[in-house]
Amino acid sequence: MRWRYRETVLALCTLAFFATMAGRLVISPVVPLIIEEFAVSNSVIGIALTGLWMAYFAAQFPSGILADRFGERPIILVAIGGTAIASAFLALAPLFSLFVIGTIALGGVAGLHYSVATTLLTRTYDEIGTAIGVHNSGGPAAGLLAPPVAAWIGVRYGWRPAVAIGAAMAIPVFVLFAWRVRPTEPRRPDQRMAERFELEPILELLSRPQIAFPICLAVAGAFVWQATASFLPTFLVEHRGQSTELAGTVFAGYFVVQAVTQVGVGAASDRYGRDLATAGCMVLAATGFGLLVTAPGTISLLAAVVLVGTGLGWGAALLPRFMDVLSESERGAGFGLIRTVYGFIGALGSVVTGLLADLFGWGVSFAVLAALLALVFVALAVNWALSLGY
Repeated sequence: MRWRYRETVLALCTLAFFATMAGRLVISPVVPLIIEEFAVSNSVIGIALTGLWMAYFAAQFPSGILADRFGERPIILVAIGGTAIASAFLALAPLFSLFVIGTIALGGVAGLHYSVATTLLTRTYDEIGTAIGVHNSGGPAAGLLAPPVAAWIGVRYGWRPAVAIGAAMAIPVFVLFAWRVRPTEPRRPDQRMAERFELEPILELLSRPQIAFPICLAVAGAFVWQATASFLPTFLVEHRGQSTELAGTVFAGYFVVQAVTQVGVGAASDRYGRDLATAGCMVLAATGFGLLVTAPGTISLLAAVVLVGTGLGWGAALLPRFMDVLSESERGAGFGLIRTVYGFIGALGSVVTGLLADLFGWGVSFAVLAALLALVFVALAVNWALSLGY
């Protein structure tokens, strides 16, 4: 098959997602080292990571508005270049207060990418579930490479060089994207940006039942995803007694599974329906968390990684649900708004999970994550059984 320009767009959007995700994921494997240097608790580091993810999702809505005004390409370039700069700043932070500022800045610039790239892909592809699944695999692919490399570097040279690899990964992707992706025609180049922030149309969009219901589901899913991305290596060290290097390798394995299964989850949502694919993801991930908390041994750990990695790829099944009900003109800013709402609330997963770990232990904190996923499954089952149509 002849390589087409749309494959170039998909490949480079996926690489851009890889770069912006890597900048965030290199922090998690070295959390114990950061805690030791700055002498802070799990709860406090959880606040920093929650700030990162809140800033990431807070940027989704304005990113869509900016893309409608200026086109998708420059916004994605700012996201990649900003990730490189923020990662370098974070690695040099001498005080924990500056570390927190760096994490928030990193989240904010990285957050400019996802919604804009998704909108660009919907302008390029008809089978958006599959395209979104391929694009989403850039995040797990970053999880394959970044955590074990960061853990290895962190143990040998300290957490600062480990965090700095986020910048090293972003710079070449920035060059490639600027070189190969063409500018796109803005959707609303002449509309005043202030009009897009008016409260009434925002509330009207968010209150539609077919949007409000999956937003609630996505809040729970994002809560669990953020908690896992922030604390899975620390959980493996503290609860299961693994070394930092091995925990980083297992963390990478979790993302390997997501990278492999993400496309399949998206394709299943195209073929069998968004809700069925999403419900299946919830069951798999909840079962995996149960194994992580209760079942010792290598076999149970491997099974848990496969189940959690597959199940937390729920985005490829659930997110196309929003695109299905948004009009062509709403998809840019509208999808960004939706991402901001569910992701901003879901970002509390980091600080809440860290707090629960301080108060009740890592076993309880991760059991709560499994319960949240089970709740999403129940909500989907009730919606289907009662034919509510949400």
